[in-house]
Amino acid sequence: GFGMTTPATVGGKIFLIFYGLIGCAGTILFFNLFLERLITVIAYVMKSCHERQLRRKGVLPHNGRRGSGTSEVDSLAGWKPSVYYVMLILCVVSLIISCCASAMYTPIEGWSYFDSLYFCFVAFSTIGFGDLVSSQNIKYESQGFYRFGNFVFILMGVCCIYSLFNVISIVIKQSINWILKKLDCRCCHRCQRKLFRSRRNVVMPGNVRSRRNISIETDVVNESDTDGRRLSGEMISMKDFLASNKVSLAIMQKQLSETANGYPRQMSSNSKQNGFSGGVGALAIMNNRLAETSVDR
Repeated sequence: GFGMTTPATVGGKIFLIFYGLIGCAGTILFFNLFLERLITVIAYVMKSCHERQLRRKGVLPHNGRRGSGTSEVDSLAGWKPSVYYVMLILCVVSLIISCCASAMYTPIEGWSYFDSLYFCFVAFSTIGFGDLVSSQNIKYESQGFYRFGNFVFILMGVCCIYSLFNVISIVIKQSINWILKKLDCRCCHRCQRKLFRSRRNVVMPGNVRSRRNISIETDVVNESDTDGRRLSGEMISMKDFLASNKVSLAIMQKQLSETANGYPRQMSSNSKQNGFSGGVGALAIMNNRLAETSVDR
């Protein structure tokens, strides 16, 4: 949009908005297809050159038949060129088109060659400042041929420049990933050491403690790393708390059931003398546990 032709009515502006959605989307699709066809052509040329070299060496027969279209496309899959090779080709083609178009604009429009190159970049990249616009004079020599050549150069130039922008964006992305990878490799050892030092005592979720086996019948806890982890001042789970105090959930449920059914656990004379008897429900169970502990002591 150079700005030399603009809609004047409200209907024309509304039509431009809706038509621009479809037109711009179709144009971008056309440019993407152009880039895909260009890559296919480059792959075909690379494969043909390789086959010609093999025929010269006598590896392939000279009367080799080509397969169908589908097999031909599949055979070109391994011959896709590098992104840097495509970028170089697009740069060269865009430069050639710009130089040829500038050679046409300089004598006809009366611009300098540098201004013509500047116009080509602004027009081909769809920037369109509007400071330099072609085909604005009243009369040209061979005006029909000039407009046709202007249309062809702009179409080819926009296709090449847009494809070049896409390839450059891929190169920029790869460069950023490479830089981030290098930075990560430099500081990964230091970060891993700091992370190991800060997380060596952390209890991670999902860790299976295979060395600790709790028996429901005997209410015995084997040797584990619970005590060592508790000494570090970190939080422990309820399971570790119950295991460290040798209180099993199954036995607690059994004692609750006995207390609720009216069959309290028989207390020894020593526990009664120590004053730990009595209570109902969970309180009775804890009194019994304290009584047993006091007897052991």
